[in-house]
Amino acid sequence: MSYRGFMSRVSTEAKDFYDIKNEAAEFYRVNRVPEEIERALNELFFHKPEDVHGYLANYFKNLCAPPRISRLKGREVYDARGQLAIEAEVFCIVCNKEKSMSSAAISSHFGPKETSLDWKAKCQEMADHVMTAAQWINEPLNNMLKGQNPCDQSDVDHILSNFFMAHYLEEKDIQNKQKEESRSPSEAEVILSSPLPAQTKDKKSVDKGKKSNTAEKSFPPADPPEPVLPGSLAIGSVSLAVAKTGAKTQGIPLYKYIAALKNREVPTQFHIPVSLVTLLSCGKISPGKLSLLEEVILIPKAGQRVKQIITMTFELQKEMMRIVNASTKAGATQAMLCDSGVLAVNYERPEQPLDLITEACANFGLALGTEIHLAVHCAAPELMDYSKGKYEIATGVLKSPDELVDLYQTLISKYPAVVALIDPFRREDIDQWEKLSNVIGNSCSLLSDITYKSKAPPLPGVRCHILKHTHETTVSDLICITSEHQGSVLMGTTYSEPCSDDSLSDLAVGLGLDYVKLGGLRSAETMTKFNRLISIEEELAQQGILVSEEKHPPPLFTEKPQERPATAESTLPDTAC
Repeated sequence: MSYRGFMSRVSTEAKDFYDIKNEAAEFYRVNRVPEEIERALNELFFHKPEDVHGYLANYFKNLCAPPRISRLKGREVYDARGQLAIEAEVFCIVCNKEKSMSSAAISSHFGPKETSLDWKAKCQEMADHVMTAAQWINEPLNNMLKGQNPCDQSDVDHILSNFFMAHYLEEKDIQNKQKEESRSPSEAEVILSSPLPAQTKDKKSVDKGKKSNTAEKSFPPADPPEPVLPGSLAIGSVSLAVAKTGAKTQGIPLYKYIAALKNREVPTQFHIPVSLVTLLSCGKISPGKLSLLEEVILIPKAGQRVKQIITMTFELQKEMMRIVNASTKAGATQAMLCDSGVLAVNYERPEQPLDLITEACANFGLALGTEIHLAVHCAAPELMDYSKGKYEIATGVLKSPDELVDLYQTLISKYPAVVALIDPFRREDIDQWEKLSNVIGNSCSLLSDITYKSKAPPLPGVRCHILKHTHETTVSDLICITSEHQGSVLMGTTYSEPCSDDSLSDLAVGLGLDYVKLGGLRSAETMTKFNRLISIEEELAQQGILVSEEKHPPPLFTEKPQERPATAESTLPDTAC
């Protein structure tokens, strides 16, 4: 190589090196790298930490760009009872690397439990719902939420709700067209010209010369159930998973993150909701004839610690088991443990389980009606025999809606410790809701589960609504509902819960609820939630921000029932991290 060629090559390399140096200097200047390094070194020298590199890593981590959702992953999983559930996992770009941030699972549940004859078809329906939810998460929702800030909960939930509503309206339009095509003019004429069954029966009675003092009232038919859109599980699971991701990003517990979303800032004080514990069951799946008492629930005195409530309930259940075993004949099945962890007892009359609890409390030294009270989940909608127009409260025992009012009134008079009835009638029996409310007054509260009738008109006399996180319910929806009905919402579990998910406890605390219904004490999924509630309580006590809730003496929710329009809609104020 000639001298001139050599010098030319050196000059080119030097020029390229010079250009790279200038480009690097400009890059560092624009991104303030020298200033940040200098500040980090100065603070490092001032603090002189043992872990020098750990200190520097934490310093520069605080300067990182906020995480962004990179992708979602939906998968089919099994819940604690072996039923299919959907799990949504959120991935984010953190420090230039993709990381799995959090996940949330929601079980497939479609209202009242089906009979065994429908079980095979229902299992297939549940599988289809979960499969559709997984497809929604992995495809359209994954694309729609990519690049979103996981701390912008209201924005994320707005996207999810709009997506769901578009599919809901599309499905509704398809169903309406199918109904119109299947309906013939002749059928419409027959329906219009046909008299009501009660009217026909009255006419026949007159023709036969039979006398009747009162005309038979027509039995209100069941309202059509709110359709559950296949795939709706994706909405609730993604919303909760994003909320957990936002909490993890901010480095705070989920309950504080939820409270900040609701109140626009983290409150300076928290309280633990009073834990309602299921003592026993005499519902349709119990071994006895009685079906009316789906759950008998213990309401502890407000102000007790969660550990105290659990210990007291366990001891009370032991005494109940001792009484049951002592009265059981050899070879007879008097009680069994349900898969939900609740004691199912073999009884025939509604007084028997209440007498059992009364005797156990007396033996144990608990003042029933003072130290503890009771709530009864009747689950009456599941007991209606539509062919007879009556409730089958026990095998072969039928009661009309008015007769059921008298039965409840008698029970409450005999057992004043019962201060709440959950779903004592179908929603369609509006007159009986009002009658019962008038006769029991403020001695007992009526509660209604609105999980599957969220937009239905309010029932007369109902003072509290049970709220569950299911299907398309977003975190923003939960915040809106609890804000609108402050003091009259009780968070409850669904019939089937993911075993390892303890988010319900965080939600109840973060939403500032006064009561939470977690179920029985002898199942893994329930104890997971109770343990989380204990952990939150201890954490708040250590931080000195736990306040005792002693302002809610039973009966529950004694204030005037809140009225709200059937189609009331509220929007969650924009919240951002």
